[in-house]
Amino acid sequence: MVEGTRRKRGGGGAARRAERTSGKIVTAGTITRQIPDYELLSAEALEIIERNAETVLEEVGVAFVENPAALQRWREAGADVRGEIVHIPRGLARKLCATAPANFTQIARNSERNVEIGGRNLVLAPIYGPPFVRDAGGRRYATMEDFEIFVKLGHMSPWLHHSGGTVCEPTDIPVATRHLDMLTAHMTLTDKPFMGSVTEPSRARDSVEMTDILFGGLRDRTALISLININSPLTFDSIMMGALEEYATANQACIISPFIVGGAMAPVSVTGTLTQVLAEVMAGVAYSQLVRPGAPVIFGAFVTSIDMNSGAPTFGTPEAAQITYGAGQLARRMGLPYRSGGSFCGSKLPDAQAAYETANSLNAGLLAGVNFMLHACGWLEGGLVADFEKFVMDADQLGILHKMAAGVDHGTEAQALDAIREVGPGGHYLGCEHTQAHFKAAFWRSGLFDYKPFETWLEEGARDTRALAQAKMAKMLADYEAPPLDPAIREALADYVARRKAGLDGVAA
Repeated sequence: MVEGTRRKRGGGGAARRAERTSGKIVTAGTITRQIPDYELLSAEALEIIERNAETVLEEVGVAFVENPAALQRWREAGADVRGEIVHIPRGLARKLCATAPANFTQIARNSERNVEIGGRNLVLAPIYGPPFVRDAGGRRYATMEDFEIFVKLGHMSPWLHHSGGTVCEPTDIPVATRHLDMLTAHMTLTDKPFMGSVTEPSRARDSVEMTDILFGGLRDRTALISLININSPLTFDSIMMGALEEYATANQACIISPFIVGGAMAPVSVTGTLTQVLAEVMAGVAYSQLVRPGAPVIFGAFVTSIDMNSGAPTFGTPEAAQITYGAGQLARRMGLPYRSGGSFCGSKLPDAQAAYETANSLNAGLLAGVNFMLHACGWLEGGLVADFEKFVMDADQLGILHKMAAGVDHGTEAQALDAIREVGPGGHYLGCEHTQAHFKAAFWRSGLFDYKPFETWLEEGARDTRALAQAKMAKMLADYEAPPLDPAIREALADYVARRKAGLDGVAA
């Protein structure tokens, strides 16, 4: 009411300022690229990598450990199984992969927030998996309260399309049941799409069953995306494959993603690493199709390099970008959606190092044709830490990806010839008709950064970006309102969680 009154009375500049500072959050739609993908590798290079990946699958093979059912599926498909090593004849994996869809829809409980994965689209999701958080008080182990704050911030962030999964690992509740509380948070605190648990096959099953309750029956609709990491090099463990089996059977999507630190878990060369990435992804995607032909999958690539002095992973490097670009080309040639990129950095603080490395990683992901960007905001310290302020900083910067992906308008109005004629030599454009008609949307503007004159900035406390992010975070949480949820569904979810926790009582934490 106050805002409406202000607009009516003030008009003009006051109305525009009120509109810009309104607390209302409207999530931007899925990014649809109007710009070309960056094609780094030549056709010859791609063909070499594809040929070598087939050689790896056939001659070296991939391990499916402690999973007799998987070995049997491969035997029946025509692979040569020796112990736990599966040797896949040339062409078999790619043939099996052909049944995976090129794109699919992940539904959200608010249907306006459904996301289309694949094609020219880019869906942005937050950080995943860190056991630590960092806030104004420093670095510490994450709690369930921290997890819920991140979900609320994700809900309030206009540029994020997705709530993600384990945005941090809450260590104050038992391992055996924490997935139930994390899923409840995603289901009740936001109406954006979310991810399922993969830390044990039964937890994947819980994820599917809870999601079935939330949507009043899945009926083969895809409502979950889950991250299946490959134990590089060339090893598929029974826990991740067990989770994949649960999700694929239920027609829920899986990201088949090698987890590679170049020089440690893959060759030091870009071409060698891409060969291993492709071999691992083809084996994983093919296996998902053995479980259920047509199950939705995403070609994943999480690859970074290593500091050969300390052994620590490095981020935002040229080699990481080259692998991100090359893997995107390989994914498109397979006709699969592509996951990579993120706000990657190795810095301990949200400082200049973090900003440089994050910007490099985000831009590479955009230009590489990524369709699902996990870790798009909040990443710190090589993924060990989810930082609240950096979450807000990164989420703000994701607006740039939206703007860049839209390309350059060259229509009649954008040509601005009337404006050039109106202003003429020596004039200025501030008051011309074209500027007045378009200034609101002409330039992307950060919702966080300080653009004020030095004197004003000084009077307001000379705040740096981290301090601005702290203030922004406080406002976002103060403005947060949980999206409505049918009380009967809320009660059914609570009942399911209570019964599962009772059944897991006594299981090792």
